[in-house]
Parts: sequence; C-alpha cells; structure tokens
Amino acid sequence: MGHACGVTSVAEFLRTRREQLQPADVGLPDSGRRRTPGLRREEVATLAGISIDYLVRLEQGRDTRPSASVIGALADALRLDDDQHRQLSMLARVSESAVLCPAAGSLTRVVVPTVRALLERLGTTPAFVVGPANDVLAGNRAWGRLVRPLGMLENAEPNLARYVFLHRDARTVYPDWMAAADDQVARLRAASVRWGDNERFATLMDELRTATDFVERWSKFATTERRRGTTRIVHPDFGRLRTNYEVLLPAEVDEQRLITWLPADDSTAAAFASLGDTAAPSSPAQLRVIG
Repeated sequence: MGHACGVTSVAEFLRTRREQLQPADVGLPDSGRRRTPGLRREEVATLAGISIDYLVRLEQGRDTRPSASVIGALADALRLDDDQHRQLSMLARVSESAVLCPAAGSLTRVVVPTVRALLERLGTTPAFVVGPANDVLAGNRAWGRLVRPLGMLENAEPNLARYVFLHRDARTVYPDWMAAADDQVARLRAASVRWGDNERFATLMDELRTATDFVERWSKFATTERRRGTTRIVHPDFGRLRTNYEVLLPAEVDEQRLITWLPADDSTAAAFASLGDTAAPSSPAQLRVIG
C-alpha cells in the first residue's frame, strides 16, 4: 500500500531514514541502549512538530500524501539533504498522481538520430548515451573501442550498474570502485521514483540485489547524481587513465543522459587520440557500438 511506482514509498523512505540516525545526529542526548536501531518515532515526531499517531500512519503507509509543510518539517527532523528532500517530495507527489508512473514497457531505448550524429561528431572523445536504468543505448566508435576490452560490452544490452556490481573485472577497472558504485546507485535511486514499475527496471533491480554491496548502498537512499567529475580507469591496453566526465541532458527525451569522457592528463589524451586511427569500425552496426 502506498508504494510509488512499485519500488519506494513514503513509508519506506521515512522508516529507513529514521533508522539511520542516532540521537547525537539530531542534537538529542543518548539515553543508552535501544531495542531497535535509529531514532524513536516519538523523537522524530517531536522534532518535526507532528503527532506520533500521524507519523505512525505515514510509516505504515496508511497516509501517503503528507502536505508540503509536513514534508519540510520531516526533512528538517531527519536531516535530509537537498536531494533527499526532493525525493521525499516526489514520492508524495507520485502517490497522488499515477501520471508520474509510466505504464510498464514505456521505458524507451530509442536514441534520436541527431544525438547519434552528435556522438560521432565528437571524434576521438569517447561518448555514449544511457537511459534511466543506466542501460547503454548508444556509443560512438571511440567509446566502443575504449571499453570493449574492459568487458563493458559483453552483454547484448550493456548496463553500467550491472557492470559495476556484477562484472568480475569491475573492481580492477575502477580503482575508486566505491565511488563508482555510489554513483550508479544514486542514479537508479532517483530513477526508481518514476520508473520502478517498468519491467526492465524491475528485472535489473532483481539482478543487482544479488550483490550485497548494492543492497547496502540502496538502503541509504543516496540520491545525489553527479553531473561532472573525474574517474580513474585501469585499462589492459593503455594502463592508468584519468577522465573528466560531463553529463548532458538531451531535450525532450525521458531521462536519457549523454556522457562524454574528456582526458584529464597527457597520457590519457594520447590514449584517446589513438582511438581515431584507421582501424576504427565503420559499419552501421559497429558505429552504434551496441546496435
């Protein structure tokens, strides 16, 4: 009852966040050992200025539509950051409107021709497009040549989250694996509010939940999606690479991301330059990298 798009509910969010906090986190004295982890309901209710009965209804899913003022009070009481506050607000809105939850099967994998053309215009700058579930929908020649030896394209329908959590080489490829894992979960957590009932999304989530590291991160409700940063990669052919990534949002396409990898040092720049030699694939199927 009260689930938003089948993945996360207001009730689940509030319970999980309350269990993550300790009295000291919110300026309360520690009264000793507790039977359950986290803050007590009465403590959260007092901090938020609402009745404990109402908080119980929210946490049990019997009331799924808190007002904006209640959401704001709970955000303050639970020490939510801006992204978590927005997610709680979105969960409440989704509970009110089925419009925000697309029908199953509506998660498009189509990348418009102009975006595909842009990918190839980027030349030796590796670039690719991902959907809400972190499926790789298209990539240019440079990106395909760079990541194929890493095992990212082994599946017919590559997915970055699946690669990070389930591929045998991911922890070697990403020296900063924990940061890469956090980024993937943040993206999926944000997307789950709208796409959780989608069959493809649900299937991916079932796969990822076989990884303990994923389950632990998912429970933290981290939702900050970084649009710019630096990633280190250990490549079997080029050695250690440092890339500055940029995340761009194509207009009028549901939550697709165009991501470019720019060299962050001279050795990476030299490696990327070699991606444009005459051995690069040229057939239409190879041009799209993943079909």
